[in-house]
Amino acid sequence: MLQEKAIGVIAGAAVGDALGGSTEGFSVADIKARFGGYVEKIEGPFHPDYAAARPIAPFYKGDGHITDDTMMVESLISVYEQTRDHLDAFSFARLIIPELIEKNRYIPEMQREALLIHRLYFAEKWLVQRLHLGKVDPREAGVGNMVNCGAAMYMAPVGIVNAGNPHNAYREAIEISGAHQSSFGREAAGVFAAAIAQAMIPRTTVDEIMDVAIDLANDGTRQAIIASIKAAKSISTWRDNLHVLRSAFAPFDTMEENYREAGLDARKPSRLNSIEELPLALAMVVVAKGDYRESVLGGVNYGRDSDSIATMAGAICGAMHGKSVIPGDWLETVERESKRDFTATGLRIAEIAEEIHRKDQIRSEKVANDKAELFASNIRA
Repeated sequence: MLQEKAIGVIAGAAVGDALGGSTEGFSVADIKARFGGYVEKIEGPFHPDYAAARPIAPFYKGDGHITDDTMMVESLISVYEQTRDHLDAFSFARLIIPELIEKNRYIPEMQREALLIHRLYFAEKWLVQRLHLGKVDPREAGVGNMVNCGAAMYMAPVGIVNAGNPHNAYREAIEISGAHQSSFGREAAGVFAAAIAQAMIPRTTVDEIMDVAIDLANDGTRQAIIASIKAAKSISTWRDNLHVLRSAFAPFDTMEENYREAGLDARKPSRLNSIEELPLALAMVVVAKGDYRESVLGGVNYGRDSDSIATMAGAICGAMHGKSVIPGDWLETVERESKRDFTATGLRIAEIAEEIHRKDQIRSEKVANDKAELFASNIRA
């Protein structure tokens, strides 16, 4: 079961990522006008001449191409593969940098092999600037970065490694994401990892996942999740109701209604604000009652940072139900066009999670025995 669920997380996230790439950065109205209604399948780029339309980021989004969200997931899995154990800020920082600046890989949006650093957004390039060039303490390196979903978007493997223990998943994600993000960006990373860890539990329910997210979240992230879930429960479908979800989240946002026009206070640390992607992903799962297809399509059609919303929603539903709920034609296309095998990737992280679980059992037994001896001695004294 662990293997099936792990594959569901990795493949489910990647497919959501690929579908969401076509609509990223645009409004619901823009999306419907461009695609002739709601997006219901894998589509091409929003701008067919994408290189001319977006010269700063001339990436081929759409047609089944995964984005940096999935490639950062792959990098984190590689880090776990090398440590074969839980991560802290130092082990993460030491091993993530070679993933970004030394390892050539096929980057679908660039249609060639390249270093991942050449594809990353500025918030992820911060890792190289601070950890590799600045030699900053990894526990503090995220301070000063723009606060966005950069760390949260690739924390699903932390949830798999800590499957069944959302509290530990939250703590581990908070620890390692401190090298990348601060404030509500870091908080969202912890909560997302916890949601995956809970979703991996057999027969878990949508409500149980939401309860864990609310219980562990703090400050604006917690309030934004509560508001978004409440709005999601007030509607029966996201179709024609995306404005309801947007209105519920808007008070916690630092971005403008025109997503590409950030205001002066955008992406700054705050205890009152939240990233948009996680609360909306949770809301889509609630509206769709855990259905993979509808959860992902809700994120895709919401626009704004649609690929990250669909990635997170897809990962949660994949954790709940496994690979079988992912539409086969979607997965086949994304794997072919992105030149990936997500079943193999899911099996890798499942194997690592099993190995870490065995180590956890040995450590826990030792601690229990040591404490039993300690307290027994205290009673005799």
